[in-house]
Amino acid sequence: QVQLVESGGGLMQAGGSLRLSCASSRSIFSINTMGWYRQAPGKQRELVATITNGGRTNYADSVKGRFTISKDNAKNTVYLQMNSLKPEDTAVYYCKADLTYLGRNYWGQGTQVTVSS
Repeated sequence: QVQLVESGGGLMQAGGSLRLSCASSRSIFSINTMGWYRQAPGKQRELVATITNGGRTNYADSVKGRFTISKDNAKNTVYLQMNSLKPEDTAVYYCKADLTYLGRNYWGQGTQVTVSS
């Protein structure tokens, strides 16, 4: 079992920055991939960024160059630094942990990000 707690969401004007945090109850060394996903009203949940336990990152085209995913192994926390925010970034952002070797994945409860124009 892995519990994930997101924080850092809020209301921001376009062009601003926010940093999301995802704290894991399990050592992130044992988690194959951690990622951030988002879901806007009326839309499907989509991938934003992922990071493997080896540090390899992957980004959606829509956030490349603006968002950065990182992790602090000592704190079992993954971050999403979001710069140059746009109104279309407005969504609930979810953290996900993939334990591929167990065939399981876990989701956090989500944190709302709202970007005003």
